[in-house]
Amino acid sequence: MLTPIAYGLAGVLDLFVVFIGARFLLQPQPAAAGYGVPAKPNGDDAYLTIKGLRDATFGIMGLVLLAFAGATAEAWFMLVIALAPLGDTLIVLRHGGTRATAFGIHFATAVVVLISAGLLFAV
Repeated sequence: MLTPIAYGLAGVLDLFVVFIGARFLLQPQPAAAGYGVPAKPNGDDAYLTIKGLRDATFGIMGLVLLAFAGATAEAWFMLVIALAPLGDTLIVLRHGGTRATAFGIHFATAVVVLISAGLLFAV
């Protein structure tokens, strides 16, 4: 019973990160606002593109590990990748975003990613 839950949660998280990356690549301004730190209208969209590429790559890498390397490799990946939403929490707080966004989105995401890692280690 634990195996489908562990794999399912990891797969959903990986796909969600691919979606976030695609959104930053295709709609950088709205994606930045959803992130919690709106970008300047005439700012340099290159940095938003970098975030989109980073997130899409993380998501694809997670899917590849899940499909071809198994639960333990994906668990280690999730454990390390949890640093990204933890860092995002600090970025949002440091750059004027709301505490609700920082903790309700980014920190909560880090917690769910860590739970996913724990479940994957358990299978």
